Amino acid sequence: MKFIMSLLAITALSFVTSAFAQEESPSATPPENPSTTIEEKPSTTIEEPKAQKKEEPVAQKKEAPTAQKKEAVATTAAPASGKKMSPDAALRDMENKWEGAYAKHDFATVETMVADDFVGVSSKPGAKVQNRRAMLSDMKADKDTYTSTKNEKLDVRMFGNGFAVVVGTAREKGTGKDGKAFDRAYRFTDTWVDRNGKWQCVASQASLVSGK
Repeated sequence: MKFIMSLLAITALSFVTSAFAQEESPSATPPENPSTTIEEKPSTTIEEPKAQKKEEPVAQKKEAPTAQKKEAVATTAAPASGKKMSPDAALRDMENKWEGAYAKHDFATVETMVADDFVGVSSKPGAKVQNRRAMLSDMKADKDTYTSTKNEKLDVRMFGNGFAVVVGTAREKGTGKDGKAFDRAYRFTDTWVDRNGKWQCVASQASLVSGK
């Protein structure tokens, strides 16, 4: 009886041990499915074209200097128009304006050039000595009609600073108050003095050398 019980106990123990071994042993590993690898597509990043980033600064850098150059050119060109004439050129210009004023009977222009202490010798017969007022009165009383008045062979002589003598010939053409045509030439000598930056005629003498 004891033998049978021992045999049964051994058999039961073997069964339990076998069952426990089956639970402990790894089960058959099912075949692995091939892994599916999802490749990520590179993300599309919208970037501002490099050309646009560079174009704006370059344009700004180039445009600003161009404007500055134009302003500089403009600033440099302005003083040229107001350039002061040399004494020689200024005196020639004034002599030509004086002679041109006869054609227009523009005594006001001559008035600005003649000094208050002016003294002159008239070109009319008798060669009267005249002051500023008498000389301008003769010019106002002139009734001739002029078709041409111009200076010829102007010679400007400078004597130190602010003192000059101009010698030349004035040629005048037109019709007298009697209706007769004339073509006259006068030889003149004008003396000029620079007073406070302004040239003024202080003395003048003229003589008729041809015509009537």
